Amino acid sequence: MKKINALLLTLFLIFLHTNLFSQKDVLPKYLTDDEKTLMDAYLSSFDSKGISTPPPFDNIRTAAEWEEVQALVITWTNQYNSIQRKIVDAAQEECRVIIHCSDSNQVKAYLNGQGVPDVNIDYIEAPFNSIWIRDYGGNTCYANMVEDVFLVDWIYNRPRPSDDVIPDAYGDYLGMDVYSTTANPNKIMSTGGNWMSDGDEIAFSSNLVLNENDGNGDYGSLSYPNHTEAELDEIFQDWMGIEAYIKMTELPYDDIHHIDMHMKLLDEETLLVGEYPQGTSDGPQIEANIQYVLSNFNTKFGTPFKVVRIPQPSATNGNFPPNAYYRTFTNMTFVNNTILLPTYRQEYDTIAIRILEENLPGYTIVPIDIDNSGQNLISNGGGIHCITHTVGVNEPLYISHKKLENTADTENDYLATATILHRNGIAEASLFYKTDPSDEYTEITMSNTNGNEWSTSIPAQPLETTVYYYIEGTAENGKQGTHPFPAPLGTHEFKVTDSGTASLHQSADIQLNKIYPNPAKAITVIPISSKRNQKVKIEMFNLQGLLVKEIFNGEVPMGEKNFFINASRYPSGLYQVIIETEEYEQIQKLVIE
Repeated sequence: MKKINALLLTLFLIFLHTNLFSQKDVLPKYLTDDEKTLMDAYLSSFDSKGISTPPPFDNIRTAAEWEEVQALVITWTNQYNSIQRKIVDAAQEECRVIIHCSDSNQVKAYLNGQGVPDVNIDYIEAPFNSIWIRDYGGNTCYANMVEDVFLVDWIYNRPRPSDDVIPDAYGDYLGMDVYSTTANPNKIMSTGGNWMSDGDEIAFSSNLVLNENDGNGDYGSLSYPNHTEAELDEIFQDWMGIEAYIKMTELPYDDIHHIDMHMKLLDEETLLVGEYPQGTSDGPQIEANIQYVLSNFNTKFGTPFKVVRIPQPSATNGNFPPNAYYRTFTNMTFVNNTILLPTYRQEYDTIAIRILEENLPGYTIVPIDIDNSGQNLISNGGGIHCITHTVGVNEPLYISHKKLENTADTENDYLATATILHRNGIAEASLFYKTDPSDEYTEITMSNTNGNEWSTSIPAQPLETTVYYYIEGTAENGKQGTHPFPAPLGTHEFKVTDSGTASLHQSADIQLNKIYPNPAKAITVIPISSKRNQKVKIEMFNLQGLLVKEIFNGEVPMGEKNFFINASRYPSGLYQVIIETEEYEQIQKLVIE
């Protein structure tokens, strides 16, 4: 386990002396000016701290947030008591709640006075610096997919030494090893708000993870971790089992560059993405990033990610970042069957809850106002996800399943497959389905077809039928699990329907659609629509008429297709993007900032 060395204790005393961490002052998600001067001393302190070798396991897997958890952990700073009280009250019905605090009796008295039952709450009295435990907490990982459970902890990217060792406190309490990326050649810095895992081999971050580990840094320190992207990818593979690490351009107006402020994986296939009015705030760059992901990466099943849009709320005066706080619904937390949702005001909250209920049926959604006078958490740069972390169970029953799609097939049965694992082995698995929500489920036994793979078929159904179904696995020791997690209260569904025919553009055979973001700074999307397979050339010229880049030269298929440039590689100025076929030419201006 990690121990605070002498230098960290010295730093902590300096912080106390300067009153940076008094409970009257709220440390924001972002670095304060005082903290920027302390980064070098902080980063220089990590030499031989914790278990600094990669976990000695094969087939490591990082848990997804929607998997079963044994505990939700928070740090009680006595600053956002009403918000944290609601979190504790909802979470203690789903799992153990671990509260890090300076005075457990004081916190317990407050919770009891607010009517929160003290039945599933544990207290750890430990030093801390801030409330943002998502960023400095450890991530749950498993050996051999579902066996030994442990935590992986990175260097926190804030000079807050007491925060940085909080994972040791709850790791010790739960009897879990904590592996820490604090020593070369595996020294890396990262934050939980800039991290998202599909529960298998895919992870997402913004390019912040590259910028903070390239040896340069922003605050005069020579001690930043120094890795190429390939070296960084290898560390995440060795420590957390990540095979595909997707990194996206940082957003212009999100100062902390944490992806949980605008996106969230809802399951292995679905991205919840914050949406601004067209052309507003970070909307263009978010859309460019999503199109970059869709065009270059697939889910673990080899299929494109599905995207669900959810509004990013404005201020009451209608402003969005950078002229307003970064309000977001994606900054929510899964706690088994419950979702802790940050809320703002009814006109946005109602829409967000409807979207989540449609895409995550069966979950209990607990709205928690974080934009309220006196308890305005969002004004300090974070939401519910930012102030909570979770710890996976010791023996998960893992189910991964590609959901069945809508179909027009009324003749053939619908094959459903799933990967199902438990460390003691799987005794049996079943699929439950119905076509009328008021009916009882029909159970179909699944067959173990190959290793951990199970399958069965739902009988063919007539047109205009909606099929509701879920999968259940039972381990040899009797433990059960379902996919989706809250089944049977929530299910997957697909429709048997005539898909019809897709409409095409009625203008030219090929069309250069609106380039975005424009003005551009980084990854930029050049979208085209083609009514047929045809050869096309896409080029970028400067104002002197000189060819700057041949973006594409070849055959494009019928339909929509995106091409990409990295605008940061070109000088600022005005450019022309030209698409050309044998019969057609179209020009669009592009401004690079």
